Amino acid sequence: MQRGGCHPTDVNSCQGASVGTPVPFEGADFKFLAANVVETATGKTLFPSFTIKEYDDVKVGYIGLTLKETPTIVTPTGVAGLEFKDEAATINALIPQLYRRGAKAIVVLIHQGGTIPVAQAVSTINTCDGNLDGSPIKTIVNQLSDSVDLVISGHTYQAYNCMIATKNGAHLIPVTSANSQGRVFTEIDMVINAISGRIQSVNAINKVVDRTNTAIIPDVGIKQIVDNYKTLVQPIANRIIGSITAILSRTANATGESAMGDVIADAQLAATKDPAFGGAVVAFMNPGGVRADLTFLSSSAGEGDGNVTFGEAFTVQPFGNSLVTMTLTGTQIETLLEQQFQGCPNNQPFNRILSTSEGFSYEWALSSPASIKINDVAVDPTANYRVTVNSFMADGGDNFLVLPQGINRLGGAQDIDALAD
Repeated sequence: MQRGGCHPTDVNSCQGASVGTPVPFEGADFKFLAANVVETATGKTLFPSFTIKEYDDVKVGYIGLTLKETPTIVTPTGVAGLEFKDEAATINALIPQLYRRGAKAIVVLIHQGGTIPVAQAVSTINTCDGNLDGSPIKTIVNQLSDSVDLVISGHTYQAYNCMIATKNGAHLIPVTSANSQGRVFTEIDMVINAISGRIQSVNAINKVVDRTNTAIIPDVGIKQIVDNYKTLVQPIANRIIGSITAILSRTANATGESAMGDVIADAQLAATKDPAFGGAVVAFMNPGGVRADLTFLSSSAGEGDGNVTFGEAFTVQPFGNSLVTMTLTGTQIETLLEQQFQGCPNNQPFNRILSTSEGFSYEWALSSPASIKINDVAVDPTANYRVTVNSFMADGGDNFLVLPQGINRLGGAQDIDALAD
């Protein structure tokens, strides 16, 4: 992906000739950075730690880091031979080196992120409600040298625009995030004194990418590539992966769950119940992650009534989240269930009732404690249970703020693969 060329074994790589792009693949025209990812065999970083760009003779250093917790959200084979170091310590150790190379300003590009306790909307993407309190990115920024001027973050699929204190406590720097999948972008203007090299101002604003705006005309060249890839991928999308005897709807029933959500939860439990893959006893699925019904009637692919194609399954789960299995206590599971409802301390903007895997049941009322069972056995508040959720939820997505407290995390397959299987 960085240097270009064709994958040595994947026959789906290097399809440029079919879609109108150069062959072989040219690679990225920007540098991948990974200051905190070290190959254990060599002691060297997987990619360069930083890059320096020059603007009107003023040098700006960019430090790039991935998630320290990466081993907890991907399969172990995906990170074999790699060590993921502490982000804050890595950043601070690199600053003297950047200064020696003439950098006047320092920008941190980091995958870790934070959450704000409000619903994501156009009106909230430039707010910082809650000041990122309790979020991993705030903990990192609070440990940074005052020499850092800007932090661009991600990971949590949230858009925010914050001012967070560095190690000094009195020194505030911008910390930004731009949602996910190109729906929002952050426009940042940094003004640097060309003589002294000092930062005069940093102004950041999140902007919505409005795909409903008919005045915006798609770039002809890019559109042609996308259209050609859609044609190329049809055999994969139209592959039949299973069958159903009736529609699996994402519409909530009287209890708040959906049939489609329950099937997804069952799939995630099936993928992680083996001790080697997590040893889960229950899986939870957030309703917002279920994007469509699985329809019984044949789609335009002509697969026939009752047959399910990979493309239909992907439409249901298009996010590419990975599975995360973690240990929660019985009390934390009860807290998770409480956090489904409005009026709880996590500021849930509306009721988000989780779908659950087979064997998990609970009774609830607004004024009484929950009665929770796994396989007809009451959940012990002090006992430990292995629980599977998607990586979005695992980091507190949809305001399920108890989940980041889960311990002994193990990454797993992508959610779409678990569902297809």
